[in-house]
Amino acid sequence: MIDLANALPVSRPAVSQHLRVLKDAGLVIVRQEGTRRVYQVDPKGVEMMRQYLDRMWDKALASFKAFAERKNQ
Repeated sequence: MIDLANALPVSRPAVSQHLRVLKDAGLVIVRQEGTRRVYQVDPKGVEMMRQYLDRMWDKALASFKAFAERKNQ
């Protein structure tokens, strides 16, 4: 297990704030182990994010293709 807060060049409160945002976004899950909180990636949340990004890029690339084809006519 990695002590994330010690491995990063930011304060512990900053790490906690970022982890809270990731938790609220559904990208990590947290469990208590004594006085510590242990975070891990939530595969379901990451899959949902990947699907969203795939849709976004598919739409963006289709728009770019349509624009390029119009310019070449």
